[in-house]
Amino acid sequence: MVDQELAREQDYVATLYARLDALQREAEAQLKAVRMLDVGGNHQSRSERDTFARTYEDRIVQLREVDDRLAFGRLETAPEEDGEPVYRYIGRVGLRDENLQPILLDWRVPQASAFYQATAATPLGARARRHLLSSGRRIIRIEDEILDAALLEGDTANLHQGEGALLSALTAQRTGHMSDIVSTIQAEQDRIIRSELNGVLVVQGGPGTGKTAVALHRAAYLLYTHRDRLQNAGVLIVGPSTSFLQYIEAVLPSLGETGVVLASVGQLFPGVEAGHEDAPATAALKGQTFMADLIARAVKSRQKVPAKAQKLLVNGDTLVLKPQLIEAAIHRARSGGKPHNEARVTFVKHALIALAREWLEQLKKQGRSMDDTDLPMLREDLRLADDVRVALNTAWLPLTPQKLVQDLYARPQWLEELTPRWRAAQRALLYRPRQAEFTIADVPLLDEAAEHLGEYSAVDAAQKREAKEQRKRDIENAELAIANMDVKGLVNAKALADNFAELGDRATTAERAALDRSWTYGHVIVDEAQELSPMQWRLLMRRGPRRSFTIVGDIAQAAAAAAASSWREALAPVLEASFEADRWRLEELTVNYRTPSQIAAAAEKMAVAHGLPITASRTVRASDWPVEIVGDAVNALRRERALGVGGTVAVIVVEEHIDALAKELHAEFGDIVGRGALGLLREVALLTPQDSKGLEFDAVIVVDPTAILAASERGAGALYVAMTRATQRLYLVSDGPLPTGLGDLP
Repeated sequence: MVDQELAREQDYVATLYARLDALQREAEAQLKAVRMLDVGGNHQSRSERDTFARTYEDRIVQLREVDDRLAFGRLETAPEEDGEPVYRYIGRVGLRDENLQPILLDWRVPQASAFYQATAATPLGARARRHLLSSGRRIIRIEDEILDAALLEGDTANLHQGEGALLSALTAQRTGHMSDIVSTIQAEQDRIIRSELNGVLVVQGGPGTGKTAVALHRAAYLLYTHRDRLQNAGVLIVGPSTSFLQYIEAVLPSLGETGVVLASVGQLFPGVEAGHEDAPATAALKGQTFMADLIARAVKSRQKVPAKAQKLLVNGDTLVLKPQLIEAAIHRARSGGKPHNEARVTFVKHALIALAREWLEQLKKQGRSMDDTDLPMLREDLRLADDVRVALNTAWLPLTPQKLVQDLYARPQWLEELTPRWRAAQRALLYRPRQAEFTIADVPLLDEAAEHLGEYSAVDAAQKREAKEQRKRDIENAELAIANMDVKGLVNAKALADNFAELGDRATTAERAALDRSWTYGHVIVDEAQELSPMQWRLLMRRGPRRSFTIVGDIAQAAAAAAASSWREALAPVLEASFEADRWRLEELTVNYRTPSQIAAAAEKMAVAHGLPITASRTVRASDWPVEIVGDAVNALRRERALGVGGTVAVIVVEEHIDALAKELHAEFGDIVGRGALGLLREVALLTPQDSKGLEFDAVIVVDPTAILAASERGAGALYVAMTRATQRLYLVSDGPLPTGLGDLP
């Protein structure tokens, strides 16, 4: 009977794949037809054609991405009047047959929620749940969960029981990339994934509880359920490192979604790719909100009234530029409330007008025959004169955020003028040469500076205003085009308008958002959120002004110098900005799926010994290997490889020792070892505790736990993170006493 059921499911899944292939061929034919359209030389018509082509291209990509494990579940509900049971198949996307009858439910639709949430006590209309385990397009095993006791009667009882789809997924070897959990989402995870869009949702959970998986599946769910609101604004997912982003990058495409921006905090300012951390004391200083006031003062200080009058040579005449004239022009410019670079246009305008009038009066006294009609000519001469340009730039220089921050760090005297109440030791933390690379903690400061500075030139600002007006006109034209081409439902007017440019902008929403600092997202998801500093939260508030956030993390794992000690403290910038201190809700994940019980017990014991506020969770399994203490990293990696079980391995070590250890491991094992994000593509990844956040490996080798503990004030959090990355085996490398809480390990 098992064979019969397997054959039956294989036949049904074959019909689903046949329909998937047909839809793909249909989309390819539509793409070919659109590409062959003769639209002549009309730029807008070409843009329309290209947009529809991209719509079909995206559809083809989506259908290809969901090919693997297309259908993964089946719900059996109460029989209909004819006595036949009703089956609903659950998959990655929704499919309908040629008669538009549903043959596969998208896992995100309300009717599919029972697949994840139904229990024997609360069946939600379901009698049984079946997991379809597949390899490629072939069903290799089925797992049944009976929810209605009546189904246990007769010869079919327990025929299809096994180790369970969840346990099978948990014990599978890792690949260096995160896999989706769409087929094994558990009830508490599903409830969080389907939470309402608005407001601030905090998801707290210990290591291995599936926080990241929940966050990614929530992104896919929200994009599906609220597509009209989110499709054009986009969803931003912020992770702790580039290694983490590489690890998760395949999950959303496998769920049929590609319109999401993935970024680390160091990538949230266009044009800057910051990957290095400051020393803990410096990072802690840069992370505090008083740095926002410092940036504001720094910008204002670049609007300077000269101490005395200046003599300017213009076309052979000597003019006197008085401080009062500059002061009046600065006052007029500031009164408009515009950012520095945009207000500078007003400053220059009023300064030139005032100076031209003084020049005119001077020329009249010299007996020149001139009047007010000559003022425009005089202003133009002043604008082009070198002495005038130098004087006005000295009083109010246009600035980029990068130059402002670089000058702030590289000019100790200027910093001292701006921070009279700071200690010299605090200022010393910020000093560095102007050519030094920006760090992760600098990115919020650059963004803060950009807020105060505005566009670098008047041309940039004018182009943005014109683009905004043009977009309104384009949307109106797009609505007409959609009606004429009878493609309603395939593309909306806003998406079509995105391509109504002379050359046709081919960028996706995600690509355009990533390049635009002022882009505001419909929803923001923050993973490892406990690490963020107050300044980093200020940056994220500008990216998500609607205050629609999913915030994921574990306070006990906080290791950054500027991290908060509670969610209320961490969310202070969010709550203050929304003026609603209670406008957030907390959900907790309580089951540890990843970490074997023996590893979890050791990590939690260490954490408690060092006062970490760990989140209690229940582990669902143990592995076959105890936690081992080994004298050196090379020997630990030898022992791991000698097991012959394969899988991924992480070697985690503090930053200051990583270069030496890399040489040692390469000398012994060659190119199977890779550092950072590159290591995720190798058999062995060499990482810092920070780089390992959010990742998981079959085996983890933690080198010198005492050094990790001592590396910063939050070293216990970093060690807790490192110890809980393993799904099977954990090695602690130490040739001396272990940290408190680990001393009784064999």
